[in-house]
Order: sequence, then C-alpha cells, then structure tokens
Amino acid sequence: MSSNPTDNIPDIVIGRLPIYLRALNRLAQEGRDITSSHELGQRLGISSAQIRKDLSHFGGFGKQGTGYQISYLQDKLREVLRVDQEWEVALVGAGDLGTAIAHYKGFADRGFHIACVFDASPKRVGQKIGQFTVLSVDDLKTTIQARNIKLGMIAVPAEYAQQVADQLVDAGVKGILNYAPINLNVPSDVRVQYIDPVVHLQRMTYYLP
Repeated sequence: MSSNPTDNIPDIVIGRLPIYLRALNRLAQEGRDITSSHELGQRLGISSAQIRKDLSHFGGFGKQGTGYQISYLQDKLREVLRVDQEWEVALVGAGDLGTAIAHYKGFADRGFHIACVFDASPKRVGQKIGQFTVLSVDDLKTTIQARNIKLGMIAVPAEYAQQVADQLVDAGVKGILNYAPINLNVPSDVRVQYIDPVVHLQRMTYYLP
C-alpha cells in the first residue's frame, strides 16, 4: 500500500475515498464487522467494480467471497488519507458562516481540529465563539507559523477571499477549503477545495421538470 502524494493516482479516486470511509464509519456504528463492494456500492450509488478498482490502487483489502473487514479497511483508508492523525485548521471569518463552522462538532472524530479563528472586523476581534477567542488577521501569519498549521478554511465574503488566500499561503498553509463563491489563484503546490451550495443547487435545477 502507498499513500505517497506523488503517486499517479487520479484525483477523482482520492475524492471517493472519504465517501467510502464515511460509509464504513456508518456500518461500524451499526455494529457491522464485514461488508462487500456490492453493499458499499448499493449504499453509495457507485458500482462495485469501481469501488474495487479504486481500492486496488492502495493494495488488497478484501478476500474473494468474504468481503472487507470493516475496522481494518477503516484504518487503512485513514492511513491513506493521513487522517490517522489530527490536523489543526485555521478558520478565517467569524460572521454567521464562520460561527456555524466553529460550532460544528463533526470535525473532531474525523481527523480535524479548528485551532484558531480570525477576522478583520474590530467588532469581532476579541469576541468569544464557543471556546474560541476571535483573533485579528494581523496575527494570522505568526499564529499559523507558530502552530505549524497546514490547513485553512475561508468563510469571508467573495471580495475578500483572494486576499485571505494570499495571507494563508504566505503563512505556509498548503490546503484551503473555500466557502466563498469565487475561484482562488494559488501556487501549484497549494490544494483548494470549494464549497458553494448555490452551484450545487443550480446543477440540480437543470434536471427539474
């Protein structure tokens, strides 16, 4: 098995691995020990052949006729995705969206921990959001570098998102989750993922009668 980021594995395959891991976590919560590519495929709407092909990039995880041992496959996918450790994340934006993200409880048990929250507004800096005290963006670089944080989330209006991305990159962040409805320009060694609910709604309305 290999999790070397230089391996020639299609990004679309990497993108499906967290979906497989989520399904396995659900099966484990149901008290299951064994599953199959057929069952995973039925749950996820992905062909069993595609699941087997995706997993084969990283080694042999199952046996013909007996399926996959769920806890073993969970461990191996966590290792491949490098979420067998906890990653600290810097969140920029303490408005309504940022506040909701800061309060979200679903990160901790999946390998991520929001470590600090930043904002540019003097009205928000110093305020409490749950366990966090909002920090000034002026302190973003020193804080991120002191904690060696490699992941950032952007939850600011679109007109400020590129500026925030530039600050995160300058601080050494290598992965950005962007909630702002705008595409970012970043160096080639920085990964960006986008979450824009309107884009997904527009994609669905195309198919509506």
